[in-house]
Amino acid sequence: MIVGCPKEIKPQEGRVGLLPFGVAELVRNKHTVLIQKNAGLAAGATDEQYRAAGAQIVENAEEIYARSDLIVKSCAFFDLCCDNVLPPPTVWPPRKAIENRAVHKVKEPLPCEFVHIRSGQVVFTYFHFPSDRQLTEAMLQCEAVCIAYDTVEDSHGRLPLLEPMSEVAGRLAVQEGMHFLSYHKGGKGVLLGGVPGVSHGKVLVIGGGVVGLNAAKTAAGVGATVVILDKNLERLRFIDDILPRNCTTRYSSEVALMEELPTADLVIGAVLLPGRLTPKVLRRVHLQQMKRGSVIVDVAVDNGGCCETSRPTSHDDPTYTVDGILHYSVANMPGAVPVTATAALTSATLPHILQLANLGWKDACAQSAPLLKGLTIAQGKVLHRGVAETFNLTLFSFNELTPEHSVPVIDA
Repeated sequence: MIVGCPKEIKPQEGRVGLLPFGVAELVRNKHTVLIQKNAGLAAGATDEQYRAAGAQIVENAEEIYARSDLIVKSCAFFDLCCDNVLPPPTVWPPRKAIENRAVHKVKEPLPCEFVHIRSGQVVFTYFHFPSDRQLTEAMLQCEAVCIAYDTVEDSHGRLPLLEPMSEVAGRLAVQEGMHFLSYHKGGKGVLLGGVPGVSHGKVLVIGGGVVGLNAAKTAAGVGATVVILDKNLERLRFIDDILPRNCTTRYSSEVALMEELPTADLVIGAVLLPGRLTPKVLRRVHLQQMKRGSVIVDVAVDNGGCCETSRPTSHDDPTYTVDGILHYSVANMPGAVPVTATAALTSATLPHILQLANLGWKDACAQSAPLLKGLTIAQGKVLHRGVAETFNLTLFSFNELTPEHSVPVIDA
C-alpha cells in the first residue's frame, strides 16, 4: 500500500501524522511512504530524516492525495477558509483495490480537502463528528470510510488514540490558564502557586478522565489548590489515592459546582462522552458565581464544549470575554507543542495504521475490536450510535455493510 503524509494547513498546527520511526516500520512491512516537503519540520523531523527512513519526499499535497492509498495526517478537517491551498483535481489516476485506499489524519479534513476524498477511501483521524454536521454530511456524501481516533476503544474502555492528546491538552490547560490569569492578559492577576504568606490560587477541574487527571497533576505540581468534580465514584477514589493532599475530589453535582465556582481562579472543562456531543455542564448563569478575571479553559470544545458560552478559537486569537470571565477554547491545543504531541501520537497510532495498511479496512476492522469501535462512517452509512442519534440518521452495523465478515455486534 502507498501511505502518504501531507503537510498540515490548519493555522498554527505543527503536528505531523508520521515521524521517521513510523515511516521505517511501514517500509519494513513493504509499504511505500510519501511525505510532503517540510511536513515534519515543526515536529522536529527533517526531509533528510524521512528519506533516511525510506520515504519519498513529494512537493505538494495534491500529489499526496492522488497517489496515496493511506494518508497519514496530524490535523483534522476544520472550517476555516483555505481557498487555493489544495486546488481541485483534474484527472485522477486509475484506482485499484479501492477498499485499500485510506486517508490517515490527526484531525478532521478541511472543507477544501473534501473534494480529494473519494468513495471507498479510508480516513483515519480525529473526527469529532457530533460537533460538525458539515463534516458528517460530506463524509456520507463522498462515501468515505471514516475511522475516528476519538472513538477507537480497547477492551478496558480506554480510548488509546485519544489519550496521548488528552494528556498533552490537560497539562497545557493549566499552562495556558496560568498565562491568561496574568493581569496584562485580562486575568485577575493571581499566581496559582502563591508565595509564602499569600494564599495559593484555586483550580476547579470538571471531569476526572485523562484530561482532568493530567490537569490536576499539573496544577497540584505548581502548588495550586485543586478540586476535581466527577460522577464516577471509583474514578474519584483512584484520583484521591494518587494525587497529593492539595487536591480534593467531589462528586459532581449542581450544588458542588455552585459551591466551588465563587473561589475558583481557573476552571478547566474536561468532560467527555466518546462519539457524542459534550453536555453543557457549565452554563452562562454559572459565570455570575465567578469572580471577574477568572479563566475558563474548555478542553472539550472540539466536541462541542462543556461550557455554554464556549466557541472554538485559534492559537492566533485564543481568548474572549463573556460576563467578565476570560474564555480559552482552542480546539487543537496539542498543535502548540508538536514535537511532544507528534511523538506521543505516532507511538499510539502506528500499530493501527499497520493493521489498516497490511489488511485493508474490512479485514482490519473484522479482526480488531478497537478499530471496529472507531469505524463511524462507511459506504455512505453511519455505524456509530452516537453520531446517528446526534443527527437523527439511520444506524447500520458492520455486518450489514460487509456480509462476508461476521463479527460480534458492538454497540458503538
